[in-house]
Amino acid sequence: MPIALRLSLFYAGFFLSGGVLLPFWPVWLASRGLTAAEIGVVLAVGQWAKIAATPATGNVADRSGDPRRVMLVLAIIGVAGYALCFPAHGFTQLMSLNAIVAASLGALLPVGDSLAITATQQGHVDFGRVRVWGTIAFIVATLLGGRIVSGRPSDTILELVVALTALNVGSCLLLPRNATHLATGIGRESAWRLMLTRRHLVFLVSTTLIAASHSVYYAFGSLRWQAQGFSDTTIAWLWAEGAAAEAVFLFWGARAVARFGPVRLMAIGAVSGMVRWIVLAFTGDLRVLVLAQLLHAGTIAAAGLGSMHYLGRSIPAVQAATGQAITAAVVGGIGYGVFMPLAGALYGAYGGLAYLAMAALAAVSAVAAVMLERLMAAVPTNS
Repeated sequence: MPIALRLSLFYAGFFLSGGVLLPFWPVWLASRGLTAAEIGVVLAVGQWAKIAATPATGNVADRSGDPRRVMLVLAIIGVAGYALCFPAHGFTQLMSLNAIVAASLGALLPVGDSLAITATQQGHVDFGRVRVWGTIAFIVATLLGGRIVSGRPSDTILELVVALTALNVGSCLLLPRNATHLATGIGRESAWRLMLTRRHLVFLVSTTLIAASHSVYYAFGSLRWQAQGFSDTTIAWLWAEGAAAEAVFLFWGARAVARFGPVRLMAIGAVSGMVRWIVLAFTGDLRVLVLAQLLHAGTIAAAGLGSMHYLGRSIPAVQAATGQAITAAVVGGIGYGVFMPLAGALYGAYGGLAYLAMAALAAVSAVAAVMLERLMAAVPTNS
């Protein structure tokens, strides 16, 4: 089976559950009695768990010679963690299980990304065109999930999440047993040293803040739209529309990378975020929301594709999984881990105006991207 097909199926399997989780997981948590602030903490603790789990897992994958085995274990833990949510009640239980699942699945994706970006650098695949199948799966799951959960008990959300996460185990089984980028004698410290140069620190600031600027959207976007009177089906369509815009951009992303370069794509994504979050802060007009959701192509696809290609050009292939894992830990653990609780507090106090704080994060991300561009022009080495 061609590597492009294997990777496409992996991304499709991984993001199927995300199509239900992102729009409806906060809704399910709220159905178990959690407040907005508690939901923010639950989601944030999951991100913090990635700080410890993700870099260590990436290093293990680089050393093992068989990253597929590592990915399978992580996928199985994810399914088990969600299944244990059925009998769970209360803030502490739900926070603990969410942390386990977030750590396992959060560590899984960077290892898969390392396989895909290395294959791209070697000319075997186009990263955007294999990654796009994850977005397509997300769209399908969101639209079908919105129809399925509408008018049904909240635990329907959890049932869907468990079933779709189980499919991810199968997609991991299809990945190749031997990675093309593995080598012996790789130390975790060497990857950390590379990532802690001045240039990479500025990169981490930019990519972390644009990701963190989605905190209100991911945690409370659906709840906000519910409060504005939109049905579950309409909310699902809004999420799907954003993902569709992302998919279109990813499909043609190689041209965008060639034309603008990775760092300018990151800047485009950050500016898109500034505009998007300001609009969402003030409007409940469906026509305007439909236009604003198109900016998901910038905040996720352009920024994410730029970050991936920057890492692919900056991190040696033998350290690909570790480099991806470190970045994912910083972005998820520090970015979302810090700003999810803030998002919960802001949303609880100010409602939709909490998006203005997210616009500020996107603005700082844009400034950092400009600084990174200048550093790269001044010193075209890893410094």
